[in-house]
Amino acid sequence: MTRKQPRSVTVDGRFWVGEEPEYSRPLPNRSAQQAFVQAVLPGPFAHGQGWRLAGSMLADFLLLVLNFAVIEHLEMWLEFTIHRDPAVLLRPSASPAPSLGLLMLYGALLTLLVHSEGWGQADPVRAPKEERLILGKAVAWTTLLVGAAVHQSGIPAVSIAMLVASAPLNYLGMLGWRDWRRRAAVRQTESRRGVRNVLIVGAGRLGREAASYLQRDHVHRCVVRGFLDDHGPADGNVRGPIRDLARVARAEFVDEIIIAIPQQRDLARWVVQEARRNRLDVKMIPDLLGFEAQSPRLESFGNVPVLILHEEPVPVLGLFLKRTADIVLATASMLVAAPLLAAIALAIKLDSSGPVFYRAPRAGKKGRSFACCKFRTMVTDADKLKDRLRARNDREGPFFKMAHDPRTTSVGRLLRRYSLDELPQLWNVLTGEMSLVGPRPHPLDDFEHYDLEDLRRLDVTPGITGLWQVTARRDPSFQRNMALDLEYIEHWNLWMDVKILCQTVSVVLQGSGA
Repeated sequence: MTRKQPRSVTVDGRFWVGEEPEYSRPLPNRSAQQAFVQAVLPGPFAHGQGWRLAGSMLADFLLLVLNFAVIEHLEMWLEFTIHRDPAVLLRPSASPAPSLGLLMLYGALLTLLVHSEGWGQADPVRAPKEERLILGKAVAWTTLLVGAAVHQSGIPAVSIAMLVASAPLNYLGMLGWRDWRRRAAVRQTESRRGVRNVLIVGAGRLGREAASYLQRDHVHRCVVRGFLDDHGPADGNVRGPIRDLARVARAEFVDEIIIAIPQQRDLARWVVQEARRNRLDVKMIPDLLGFEAQSPRLESFGNVPVLILHEEPVPVLGLFLKRTADIVLATASMLVAAPLLAAIALAIKLDSSGPVFYRAPRAGKKGRSFACCKFRTMVTDADKLKDRLRARNDREGPFFKMAHDPRTTSVGRLLRRYSLDELPQLWNVLTGEMSLVGPRPHPLDDFEHYDLEDLRRLDVTPGITGLWQVTARRDPSFQRNMALDLEYIEHWNLWMDVKILCQTVSVVLQGSGA
């Protein structure tokens, strides 16, 4: 009978004989019960934090009830002090049912707002430094939204004045409650586990920085008992190689392991398995690839954790105001210019055969094509004649323009001189395909000749007018056009849009169009 030879494997550069080490095998899949729990229960409950969250929400709700009761009685005593009418003190409070429902709405909305700011990810022992700002914004927006709902519904559950007056009390009360809970959690942690002995796996830069922080920290009360590292001699703070984890942990009465070798995946997995076998807590420092994250956040793609290192700031309010101005001004312009639009359409129809409007495919934001609406200013087969005329192009670079284009009709020349052919693009503004101000959208055949760096002008929504139109409209250089578009994109603000719109009116009245 042939004896079965032990199987050999190589893991992390080491040669193993026998069974494959446990840490090199894939982790087991989720059980059906875990999948069901995560599909049915809210996230905090599915991850074992639901009862703590429920207790926190109940405490917040009771605090809100107390605050509203205090404000209601203060309002009553203030009215009694002013009018000296004892009947005020005997007046019954508002109906409890609507008030309770309003408080439940207030509390639920406040909870949603604070958790939308990442409050739930904060350490319950050490709240983030921006806690006051988060809670202040949440209380302000909750008061505003609930006040608007009460005003529109007309339900006499609580007065707007009482709602506004309770906001500072809610803010200070909830902030004080959380500060007390945080201090209590620190005291409880200290009394329950005392000083924590920590062993750091990895004596490199990450491990040394973690040790330096823990030595200065007075909340977690951790004592670094040393490092484990496979590089360098075991002297000083390095207690030995990583394989001696169990021995060193027992000798130093270690409570917690911190892994500072995230780039060594297989070895880190072995450390986790060994620490769990020895009933030790485990923490791991993520590899940030040498970058310093200002405020890293953890998200999840399903069951895959994702660490956010950097996010470009988005001017949400500015973009909202820009879009609002686009809709309002485009709508007003179309209504005011309706007789002019009708007259132009009639003139085009009488001047030459063909449709009134010309829907030209253009390259829009992120390179998405859209149909750009214009009054037709050329003969119907103008696109077929374009390739024949490229040799007479007045512009430099990929886009095509001729000062005396033979394809232009007599009415078209007048329309293009005063840019009246662009008026139907107000409809593109209403649909969101264009903005009033932005880089001009180029035809698709011109877009195909872009260089890689030219694609940056497509990061924003194209516009009817732009910085190039009001400063260098006659300049034939494509690079000058591109430089002005990029200057607009990089330095955009609402005031810039206002100045460009005002300059556009002057340029149009001068009749300096093509």
